[in-house]
Amino acid sequence: MLAAGAVIVDDGGRILMIKRGHAPEKGRWSVPGGHVEAGETLAEAAAREVREETGLEVVIGRELWCAIIDYSDAETFEIHDFAATVIGGELRAGDDAEDARWMTADELERAPLVGRLRAHLRAAGIPPSDQVAPKGPI
Repeated sequence: MLAAGAVIVDDGGRILMIKRGHAPEKGRWSVPGGHVEAGETLAEAAAREVREETGLEVVIGRELWCAIIDYSDAETFEIHDFAATVIGGELRAGDDAEDARWMTADELERAPLVGRLRAHLRAAGIPPSDQVAPKGPI
């Protein structure tokens, strides 16, 4: 399944996350995103999914990564995630999102995330490493 999502960081460095309301990975946190509909570009799909899942309007920027995820009991997902900027709307959980909220770097570090999202975010420098509190004694 072809899918697209958006990585959105606000001026305070918080990251927009949604809690998945359905399988696969129900109850885990992810960036907003979902399947690409017929006739849509990847960027159009990412913007639509953000709107449906969070109520926010965004401008889509550059592609950050493409991930292939093979769920053993389902299908294979090809997910393209883009940087995006909020230009309007009001945050609310919608569509198949159980929750939608801005997370600080520390909240993101403790949250159960989908698949390899944490590794992809880190590879993209999101959040910057200086925003994450060290674990344990220094």
